[in-house]
Amino acid sequence: MNDMKIYTPEGVQDILGNISYGKRKIESKIMELFMSFGYEEIQTPNIEYYDTFAVEKELMPQEKMFKFVDPRGRLLVLRPDMTIPVARVAATKLRTDQIQRFCYVGNAYRYNEFGGGKQREFTQVGVELLGDKSPQSDAEVIVLAIHALIRSGLNEFQIDIGQTDFFKGITQEAGLNSMQEENLREAIDTKDTIGIENFTEDLKLSSDMKRLIRNLPDFFGSVEAIDKAYEFPLSERSKKALQNLREILDIINGYGLSRYVSVDLGMVPALDYYTGLIFRGFTYGVGFPVLSGGRYDNLLEKFGFPKPAIGFSIGVNMLINALLRQDDSGFLQKPKIDMLFYTDPECAVIGYRLSAKLRNSGYTVETLFNITDLEKTDKTKYKMLVRVNKDQIIVENFLDNTVKEWTEEEFVNGYIGRDAI
Repeated sequence: MNDMKIYTPEGVQDILGNISYGKRKIESKIMELFMSFGYEEIQTPNIEYYDTFAVEKELMPQEKMFKFVDPRGRLLVLRPDMTIPVARVAATKLRTDQIQRFCYVGNAYRYNEFGGGKQREFTQVGVELLGDKSPQSDAEVIVLAIHALIRSGLNEFQIDIGQTDFFKGITQEAGLNSMQEENLREAIDTKDTIGIENFTEDLKLSSDMKRLIRNLPDFFGSVEAIDKAYEFPLSERSKKALQNLREILDIINGYGLSRYVSVDLGMVPALDYYTGLIFRGFTYGVGFPVLSGGRYDNLLEKFGFPKPAIGFSIGVNMLINALLRQDDSGFLQKPKIDMLFYTDPECAVIGYRLSAKLRNSGYTVETLFNITDLEKTDKTKYKMLVRVNKDQIIVENFLDNTVKEWTEEEFVNGYIGRDAI
């Protein structure tokens, strides 16, 4: 048996160096954006009860979850999703009829999320807007998603929007049972036109309904996709869904962001809790959405507090892959450390005091314990070397290759200010 202690399990990874720095930087930028829209950060535990994700009918397929048992025999999971725990908190601990806006960043875990760039442990950053079901709240969340991708530095991306009630109105009108609806959903989601055609041939449907279902994958692109759908006989439920999309698109256009949005009426959700608007964010060179979200008006009711809601999450790991594919590595560039600080042993107290004052003044200061280690040090990481000895302070500036000698008072005045003496 191989010794596994030096490896990580499949689907998880160590995040190191510049990638770790860039990841944290992106997360911070996006969270700052969310908060500027009035969203409040919320944190939920990595470990949840299995029942949280299996209320009534499973909101998340159980085979996707990492499950284990606590000492009392209760079934636990590593959270596979961030939205459901937020719904749990809002419905149990933060009950209110008022509109609530939450944002989060954290890791989620899914057993079969592996391969093709996906991981079994992945970071999500996202928002949830609770308590309003108007097109204005739908549009706000999409606008926020667009700004988040722009803020991250992503240049080329597209937000595809759809409406679950458009699809459900069709399946309801066609009289499909739940299994038939799921089979059709999978075929449409994968754009399997042959599978869709075979599906319609096996059912007793009107010619208009067959033609409508076969054309579902083609209802995408600009707002004209909605006009194209209206050429077919539609149920009232499907028509209301299209009207909802028109209203949302009009609002987004008012923000001046319509160039980022495309319509995809063939988009059908993979998670059962979506009830209205759904959307995904795609970019060049990444085979999976970097962003997904939608409306889930029935989810909080499953935790005992009916309340409409909409939200989205960005896959941070996917987003980083997308940024690297567009040859943008600027977000990985860590700033140089201001000072590499060495103090001769006989004046250690002075060095401790000065380095503390420098850090309190906002400088980044890394301590060099032994001057002989300087030869092994990567000087490109630092702006300068500061060496404190008994008689003077020597500052070697790595940026302009100058060396200057200071008294302690001169050094403090020059780098910290007279008030620090």
